Amino acid sequence: MKSRILLLFILFILTSCKREPKISSSDWTLLSNRLQYKEQNGILQLKSGNFTYDFKSDQMPFKKIILLNASMAGYITELGAEDLIAGVSSPEYIYSDKIQNLLKEGEILNVGNEQKYEVEKIISLKPDAIFTNYVASFDNTYQLLKNNGIKIIFLDEYMEQKPLERTAYIKLFGKLLGKNKEAETKYQEVEKNYKELKQLALQAKTRPLVLANIMYGDVWYLPGGNTSTVNYISDANAEYILKNNTEEKSIPMSFEEVFAKSGNVQYWVNAGNHVSKKEMLSMNPLYSKLDVFSKGKIYVITGKEIQKANDFFESGVVRSDLVLKDYIKIFHPELLPDYQLTYMKELQ
Repeated sequence: MKSRILLLFILFILTSCKREPKISSSDWTLLSNRLQYKEQNGILQLKSGNFTYDFKSDQMPFKKIILLNASMAGYITELGAEDLIAGVSSPEYIYSDKIQNLLKEGEILNVGNEQKYEVEKIISLKPDAIFTNYVASFDNTYQLLKNNGIKIIFLDEYMEQKPLERTAYIKLFGKLLGKNKEAETKYQEVEKNYKELKQLALQAKTRPLVLANIMYGDVWYLPGGNTSTVNYISDANAEYILKNNTEEKSIPMSFEEVFAKSGNVQYWVNAGNHVSKKEMLSMNPLYSKLDVFSKGKIYVITGKEIQKANDFFESGVVRSDLVLKDYIKIFHPELLPDYQLTYMKELQ
């Protein structure tokens, strides 16, 4: 049940957040509307959401870091920098084999979870920096760590709605961890693949109608029309059920409202972490009323999942090209006849 609640929380925040106003300056390297940095007079200045940071050249690259969010592990593993991690929170949600092995060997320590961080252990590790999403309820903990000379860098990668902008955060990690070349190479690879896949999708002869997400209680939280999920659907040359919506947040709807719009739906994606259609109906019998349930195809994001750890929320944060490739394979299988799904799985 806890994993289902976490999945709901992750899917909700991925589709429910607004962007900050764009900061434009020729001096800044803009990775997204909410993340930019520049180097001047031996200082790296970083703006991340509402937070600003200055790092002197002799403070970088960081040699010892702590991650308080599993999604950030994806950037570290893509850079091959797992050995720089001194601690992580909630390790049961981390998919990376190497990080799990380092945990078993005691090279990486468990520093708590989303309920309570082990502050004394964090302080004893003396990290150069902690990377995390900002959570207001942890303000006292953050301040205590800062009082002990620990840098806390708040990043909002989960709020990015454009897939390649979320991937671009790898450039910042490369800058801070002394992995500039590796980060730029990886980003260019993903960007090139993504753009080529987007062009490939345009060759499809059909543009199927798509439904996304599932119900929680009596509410169906559909992704808004400008969310990352819908950007993937659009770039895969498919049509979303709320194609005219312009929100960057989730849209709560009743089953009846979704039913009225779903008559021609051929594909249902991001259908939670259900293991079968039978199990899906046991959670909500109303699904059987949808034509797509019996006549279409349903996909869940559990293709790379081990117990509580799901690689879609880890490496998938960086590998937007592979996520797009999955969607194209789902909607237009004839375009990728030899490709096997990476993060998605058809529900039987």
